[in-house]
Amino acid sequence: MTEPDPPAPPVDGEAIRKVVRETNYVTWRRQGGWNPLVVTRAEGSTFWDDRGNPYLDLSSQLMATNLGHSNPKVIAAIAAQASRLAYAAPGFATEARAQLSSALLDVLPSGLSRFFFSTSGTEANEAALKIARVATGRSKVLSRYRSYHGATAASISVTGDPRRRPVERLQKVPGTVFAPDCYCYRCPFGLTYPDCGVACAEYVDYQLEREGDVAAMILEPVVGTNGVIVPVPEYLPMIRKITKKYDVLLIADEVMTGWGRVGEWFGVDHWQVTPDILTTAKGITGAYIPLGLTATTAALHDTFTDTYFPHGHTYEAHPLTLAPAVAAIEEYRRLDLILKSRRDGEYLIRRLTEIQARHPSVGEVRGLGLFAAVELVRDPARRTPFNTDEDKLAGRPLVVEKVAAAMMKEGVFCVAWVSHLVVAPPLIITREELDRGLEVLDRALRVADEAMSPGAAAPG
Repeated sequence: MTEPDPPAPPVDGEAIRKVVRETNYVTWRRQGGWNPLVVTRAEGSTFWDDRGNPYLDLSSQLMATNLGHSNPKVIAAIAAQASRLAYAAPGFATEARAQLSSALLDVLPSGLSRFFFSTSGTEANEAALKIARVATGRSKVLSRYRSYHGATAASISVTGDPRRRPVERLQKVPGTVFAPDCYCYRCPFGLTYPDCGVACAEYVDYQLEREGDVAAMILEPVVGTNGVIVPVPEYLPMIRKITKKYDVLLIADEVMTGWGRVGEWFGVDHWQVTPDILTTAKGITGAYIPLGLTATTAALHDTFTDTYFPHGHTYEAHPLTLAPAVAAIEEYRRLDLILKSRRDGEYLIRRLTEIQARHPSVGEVRGLGLFAAVELVRDPARRTPFNTDEDKLAGRPLVVEKVAAAMMKEGVFCVAWVSHLVVAPPLIITREELDRGLEVLDRALRVADEAMSPGAAAPG
């Protein structure tokens, strides 16, 4: 009879927290006052802290663990690759490299057939921006104000959200031009769809006609961190037509929207749009291993046949990052997670809409697939947010973070950003788990209701 595994040794959570807090930087916040939860293990849609308390992961950590935690097939692929070939320099071909390249041809939009592998979404975008600028010989890139494309120099320079501001003067790569967002709840033109004529797309035509020297436009098919903003049906096809009209490359940043998150393999698939370059990361390995991908057309690759390709790094095409991506693609298929995301996404929006009706602080619910946002407002009639980007940068208390904290007290983790919550659970989540998370969200929203402006009432 097989002996049972010995119990895991106890974890000294306070010691771990003390060392990490006193020796580490933590991302996107003031460093003072950080008191992190100690996470010891995770499985499925749940993770546990050092005291054994479980937490339902309602945001896939950072909208990344699409396959859930501890998928055995992906973990086995990592172990097998580590034992066989843990590293090879980028100039070599490996079996893992060939296998993933072949697998990608079957799931990426048709026509994207040349690949550069990195280790993060921001690196994938760095490569895309450099490829676009060198291939076209032009310097400018059109982005959007609510975008997030990464933290490295070129990627943060084309990021519209407030994280670029503290470093913009110090490290900005010149050449970014920002366009308006397709954000109907807060239309930058003050118009109403469909009578607007999709002015946000038409304005891009105006910009490209007059700007000159534009190499590419980069966009998230569905805006991620900054609100899970789903465009109107005409928007992306119009942008694709306009960029082709001016011979401007289109870069689709699918770091969050890829890998079933929005109910298709990739966000652009919803609108049958094929970009010239697609970047992705996160869900490509279920976030178990850091891997970024920059996929381009063959025509773009051909521009470098006799031209020096000025990019690379030590961990490009690292075999340990590639093998789990092959296993992840197989798991997305085996578990039929693309279809599941689409169906569960319809259920999620229906449930969130029901919750919205009970809470005057919820200004809008929106989403696609298992990717949704709950936007909070102080005054729904005026659509006044509780907090602003400036509040976030200044480290002021945010109402949305108080709501998230109330959820954590009931064992549910949900990402909060400025004025909205991001509901993006692992694609494997069960209906029972999803219902439990939404029940906790429903109760926690009372915190926002109580913080509303005196006399505020729902519109209409």
